[in-house]
Amino acid sequence: MPHPVITPADARLMAKILDRPDFDQWAARARATGGCSQPVFLTGTVNHVHTGTGELLHRYTTDREPDGALPVACKTRRASRCPACAEIYRADTYQLIRAGLAGGKGVPDTVSGHPAAFVTLTAPSFGPVHARREKAGGRVERCHPRRNAKPCPHGVVASCGIRHDEGDLRLGEPLCPDCYDHTGSVLFNALAPELWRRFTLALRRYLAKSAGLTQKDFRDTLAVSFAKVAEYQRRGVVHFHAVIRFDGPDGPTTPPPGWANVRLLEDAVRHAATAVTVTTPAAPGVPPRSLAWGTQVDIRAITSSGTLTQQAVAGYIAKYATKAAECVGTLDRRLRPTDDLDELAITPHARRLMGECLRLGALEEFADLRLVQWAHMLGFRGHFSTKSRRYSTTLGALRQARIDFVREQHPGWQPPDDQDPDLVIAIGEWRFHSQGLTRGEALVTAALTGRPLPPPATTDRKAA
Repeated sequence: MPHPVITPADARLMAKILDRPDFDQWAARARATGGCSQPVFLTGTVNHVHTGTGELLHRYTTDREPDGALPVACKTRRASRCPACAEIYRADTYQLIRAGLAGGKGVPDTVSGHPAAFVTLTAPSFGPVHARREKAGGRVERCHPRRNAKPCPHGVVASCGIRHDEGDLRLGEPLCPDCYDHTGSVLFNALAPELWRRFTLALRRYLAKSAGLTQKDFRDTLAVSFAKVAEYQRRGVVHFHAVIRFDGPDGPTTPPPGWANVRLLEDAVRHAATAVTVTTPAAPGVPPRSLAWGTQVDIRAITSSGTLTQQAVAGYIAKYATKAAECVGTLDRRLRPTDDLDELAITPHARRLMGECLRLGALEEFADLRLVQWAHMLGFRGHFSTKSRRYSTTLGALRQARIDFVREQHPGWQPPDDQDPDLVIAIGEWRFHSQGLTRGEALVTAALTGRPLPPPATTDRKAA
């Protein structure tokens, strides 16, 4: 990948930042955000008050900060918005997934001996699309090499004899946009979380029945833990990657019964993936339909060594935790009332899908799916990464551990020795000031932190 070129105009902007009289303090704050490309600037004060006497012992104010505001990292998970903050989220997700497979972060190491599988649930077909078909050995087959294919009602022949490259912009685009089931694609995305919920219920019912147990006895015998992430395919539908693990009744601290093995887990997943459906609402001109998982269900056992290791699975899932629908060519933000779909810089396929979200979202029968609000996500409104309660640690616990570590390294103001710290409280008052960096600030921040250079179209700071 070529290195971005710093233009003479960029150099002048950087020089202006470097010539600041408070540059050392400015640089320290930029490093403290970890190179965040869209930090939130806050103004306010923090008063340290003695609760017994009411005496003001210390006051911090942002008036002494560069430009009178304190930058705070945006903490987004989306790499398309802020690579620096997304990398922290990816690392946290990796630790969360790995702890549930190999132990650590409060999870005993014995969990590595529990049966676990890496499961991929896909979406059904909504029409032929341009695809890259790679076989064993790296050989790429032709897209849709259909001989004597007849044209569709719109005069398009559903055939493509091209061996697409990975960067081909046609990947995911329908062979015939007018034949493609945009309605089904949007509704599948919207109802995928419900389909997953029903899948987990069917999974537990199959396991209980296989063991000859009632649901109550099953809960007292075996626990099914999972962590999953949603990934967009280029055709604009989500599929789920999940780690599913067997535990004893008390979670990862107890081993599962001997009959709960990987083979049983594989059978249960195959059954549950084909047993569940969800019916869409009926509306004028939109008949109800039954949605189910696609026929491609991948189940692979996870081991401490071999082709699919615990570290490999954790890395794979964490990678997708920072992505969204950008691979489809849609927006990286919600639609605004002033937006015109025909004028947005999006792909034709994304435009059709977003338009279908707006059309269906205007119908009362689909109001609960909130398709208009989630049109930029092509109908999907679920959390990208979720886990069962006892799978492993939590993202909140990992963030708190990082906060505690930073406070130990940089304790800040401390009460005098003659004051009881338990009687001193901090009272803060904060206000939003602005968000984002100017072009010059972004370039210098990237140089200070080693982050990639921002594109020339970096948006200037947005004030309240």
